[in-house]
Amino acid sequence: MSEAKWYILHTYSGYENKVADNIKTLVENRSLGHLIEEVMVPTEEVTETTAKGVPKLVKVKLYPSYVYVKMVMTDESWYICRNTRGVTGFVGPGSKPIPLTEEEINNLGVVEKTTKASLKEGDIVVIKSDPFEGIEGVVKELDAAAGTVTVMVSMFGQPTPTKLELSDVEKVSS
Repeated sequence: MSEAKWYILHTYSGYENKVADNIKTLVENRSLGHLIEEVMVPTEEVTETTAKGVPKLVKVKLYPSYVYVKMVMTDESWYICRNTRGVTGFVGPGSKPIPLTEEEINNLGVVEKTTKASLKEGDIVVIKSDPFEGIEGVVKELDAAAGTVTVMVSMFGQPTPTKLELSDVEKVSS
């Protein structure tokens, strides 16, 4: 089992993706995957309606100005994260980063994803979360590694892809 824990970096507004990409590049270039295991900017895809009434999928940051890093805290990993352009510091008192507790990890949605092997492309599912709660759709794509599913739902009479967490859908029994 890994010693890595989740930490939160505070960034300048709008720099979240750039910070995450820069850290990932450094980890890859320096072969530091054993220290920094995962870097992510929590987002969700929401369907917005354009001025012309056309639905459009848009990624929205769940926690603007924050980047989540799963790492083993060493001087090297701290230095890489802290000195990446756009990072203002770690979340925690003073200069000492504090790892997230299990409860915080669960509340923030930073969890290990599990797959629902019972779902496959073409299955009919019902959505269990807002804003599409109760709407049925057809599974178009399943990403077990990311724990997401793309469901085609009917919006304004048009089939519209909607990306959801696996836990947000339930297969309709046949």
